[in-house]
Amino acid sequence: MEKNRGKILWIDDEIELLKPHLILLRQKGYEVDTATNGEDGIELVKKNLYDIIFLDEMMLGMSGLDTLVEIKDINPYLPVIMVTKNEAETLMEEAIGRKIDDYLTKPVNPTQILAICKRYLESERINQEKIIQNFLIDTTNIRTKLNENLEWEDWKEIYLKLVFWSLELDKYPSIGFSDSLRDIFREANTVFSDYIERNYKELINTSPSDNRPLLSPEIFEKFVIPNINSKTNLFFFVIDCLRLDQWLVFEEILQQFYKIHKEYYLSILPTATPYARNSIFAGLFPYDIQKYYPQFWVGELNTEDHKQNAFEKDLLIEQLTRKKVKLQTPLTYIKIHETEFGKKVESEIHKYTKNQLTAIVVNSVDMIAHSRSDFAILKEIAPNESAYRSLTRSWFSHSSLLGMLQSLSQYPNVKIILTTDHGSIRCMRGVKVLGDRETSTSLRYKFGKNVKCEPRYAMQVQDLTELKLPKISITVNNIIAKEDYYFVYPTDYHYYLQRYKDSFQHGGISLEEMIIPIVTLEPKNT
Repeated sequence: MEKNRGKILWIDDEIELLKPHLILLRQKGYEVDTATNGEDGIELVKKNLYDIIFLDEMMLGMSGLDTLVEIKDINPYLPVIMVTKNEAETLMEEAIGRKIDDYLTKPVNPTQILAICKRYLESERINQEKIIQNFLIDTTNIRTKLNENLEWEDWKEIYLKLVFWSLELDKYPSIGFSDSLRDIFREANTVFSDYIERNYKELINTSPSDNRPLLSPEIFEKFVIPNINSKTNLFFFVIDCLRLDQWLVFEEILQQFYKIHKEYYLSILPTATPYARNSIFAGLFPYDIQKYYPQFWVGELNTEDHKQNAFEKDLLIEQLTRKKVKLQTPLTYIKIHETEFGKKVESEIHKYTKNQLTAIVVNSVDMIAHSRSDFAILKEIAPNESAYRSLTRSWFSHSSLLGMLQSLSQYPNVKIILTTDHGSIRCMRGVKVLGDRETSTSLRYKFGKNVKCEPRYAMQVQDLTELKLPKISITVNNIIAKEDYYFVYPTDYHYYLQRYKDSFQHGGISLEEMIIPIVTLEPKNT
């Protein structure tokens, strides 16, 4: 006899006829109790802990459906499988309404019984064994690939695989592979940072190809403009600071409403809103924005974030004009930066379904990331990557953003292009940095007269224009953080080292910040 696989109760007034099934189950390692009527079965449920119940639908005395109700009152989580001769749809609907978990039609065969037992009693063990096997295979393959000469498509594949495993391991925390996944992420980011440092100047100076991804200034022309036409009411959503894993949490909720198509692009450096998002709306690198539209460029040393992106609508209008796109209705641009205004936009979203193009910026995810650093309760709620995804899911499930997307799914002529300007990375390692008072304040990049840190922690940039970034005063050296490092000044070093450790930041070089999803959503009713 095999080891105990679970405890079963079988309630049937003709239990003697089921002896072959009972013998087989016991031979397979299941412990089986029996009852010949509903009343006795209920008493056994009160006295014992069962893993699953097989319940006859037609019994003398108390019916199977009435017995089901009593059992679920005792333990609503106990799986109950109805066994019935009656295949009437009304019976099945009533059984489902009373919380039946599954049903079998008589005569049942041993294969059906064993399949049900495995599904309800052993599926987690079977899944975990398979997951462990596949995780070890995939991480071994990733580590092998990290020693090769990797291009954009390789990096995209590696990152997608790592994000897949992040979400998969969220379902099985008891496996205990979170540390292993963190280690392989860190290894991948080390190699990816070297790849960006070596190739970034070439990437931003060549045309898109298999080896060269689309970049922030190119995505509007590639994805949005081709969908501007008289038959489509187009919405362009930019969710500030949205990582791929967070988008996949959204996608799981949205797939019931939309047909979803995903592609990916590479965020420009620094992976920060003043650079990356302005670049999206302008269709230009930051250097060119400052050169051609100086009235719309706010300098890096202006520390008020809302002013650094105050001209997104103006930049978008200029891009449409430059690319000879004429809208039949005026451009609508909306920036949502607080909850009440988001609810207002949600309630009025139907008004915009007549527009040819509506651009909506949502800042909530970025606010969650930064608030986690400022409020201890949020760090307690989301102490790690898995919990951070869970927090994101909870926000999205009750957000005005979801309300807007649900409403828009009812309009067959609506199409949505949704993306972000950059992601974020959980910063775990502080680095001492030197710089004067005019240096930019970001934790992941420092632009100033003469900024210094050890080269292994950051990409060193002497001439910002080589990265197609505007010059800032007279600079001698600038740095952009690699991997999960963050910059700390020597003054009060230990205080700020602890203050920002384990915070989600952006602006630097990492897979999480730079490889960005861009998603097309089309209502399923089209």
